[in-house]
Amino acid sequence: MITTKYVNYKQVLNLSGFHLILISIWCTLIAVLFYFFNWQWMTIPWVPVALIGTAEAFLVGFKNNQAYDRLWEARKIWGGIVNSSRSFASMVYAFDTKNEEIGVFDLEDRKRRIVYRHIAWLYTFREQLLIPTEWEHISTENNKFGNINLRRNRLIKAGFPDYGRAPIFLHKYLSEEEYELKNDYKNFATYLIAQQAKDINELKNMNAITEFNQTQLQNALNEFYNFQGQAERIKKFPSPRQFASTAFVFNILFIMLLPLGLVNEFAKLGDWGIWTSIPFCIIIGWIYIIMELVGDYSENPFAGLMFDVPMLSICRTIEIDLLQMSGETELPDPIASKNGVLV
Repeated sequence: MITTKYVNYKQVLNLSGFHLILISIWCTLIAVLFYFFNWQWMTIPWVPVALIGTAEAFLVGFKNNQAYDRLWEARKIWGGIVNSSRSFASMVYAFDTKNEEIGVFDLEDRKRRIVYRHIAWLYTFREQLLIPTEWEHISTENNKFGNINLRRNRLIKAGFPDYGRAPIFLHKYLSEEEYELKNDYKNFATYLIAQQAKDINELKNMNAITEFNQTQLQNALNEFYNFQGQAERIKKFPSPRQFASTAFVFNILFIMLLPLGLVNEFAKLGDWGIWTSIPFCIIIGWIYIIMELVGDYSENPFAGLMFDVPMLSICRTIEIDLLQMSGETELPDPIASKNGVLV
C-alpha cells in the first residue's frame, strides 16, 4: 500500500518508466520521419484518433472502477478480520465458569493456546494469499514485465525483514505437532480454524465454558471462514479478462495512432510545430498508460507488490492486541512504512 500523500516521481517512474521510454521513442520517430523525409502519407485525420481516445477513456474508466471495488472489498475483509479477532480473543478470556475440577493454570494454558493458534492462522492465511496466480503480474516470469515485477517484489522483501518469516511465526505460536502438519494440508488455514472448533468444544465438554459460550465462539470462527472465503474469491477469480485485455489492446492501438494524427495537426503551425508535437504526444500517451496501469495493478490486491492491502501490517496489529490480552509484556514492533510503501 502506498502511504505517501502524493505519489512521488520515483513511484511514477517505477510504475511506468519503461512505458514512458517506449512512448517517447515512438512519438519522436514519427516526428523525425515527417520532418526529414516528408512522409505525409502516413498521417491520419485527428477526428478518428479522438474518437478512439474517447472510447478508450470510457473503457479504462470502467476497468478502474472494477479494480477499485476489488481493492476496497479486500481491505474491508481484512478490516473485518481485525474486529472479529479482537472480539474472539476477548470472548476466549472472558468466558469462564466456576468448575473447581479444572485447574486455573491448565485453563489459562488452553485459552492461550487458542489465541496463539489464531495468530498463527493470520500469518498462514496471509502467506496463502501471496501465492501467485497465473494472471498476476508477479507470476509472468517468461517476459520482461514479469521480471520487472519480480524485482519489485524482491525490493519489498528486502525493505521488510518480517515479510517472509511466516514459518518462524507459525513455529512460535503453534505446538510442535501442529507445526509439523503444515505441509500435510493444502489449505492449512482451514485446518487451524477446525482445530479451534475442536478445542472450544473440548472446553465446553469440560464445563469450562457454557454451551451458550461455545455457540458464541463458534459463530466467531464461522466469521473467519467467511472472511477467508471472501478473500480467496478475490484471489482466485481474476477481473474478467475480456474487459481487462480489451482495454489494454485498445490502449496500445490509440497510442500507436496518436502521433500519426497529432503531428499533422501541429505541422499546420510550421516546422517548429512538428517538434512541439513530441512532448504533447508523450504527455497524452503517458496519461492513458498510467490510467491503464493503475487499474491493471489494483485489480490484484494480494499480489505481493506495492499496491496490495497491507496484510503484514494488519497481522502485526492484531498480534500485538491479542498478546496484550494474553498478558504478554514483550511485544513485537508495529510494521512501519518504508519508502512510502506499507505491506
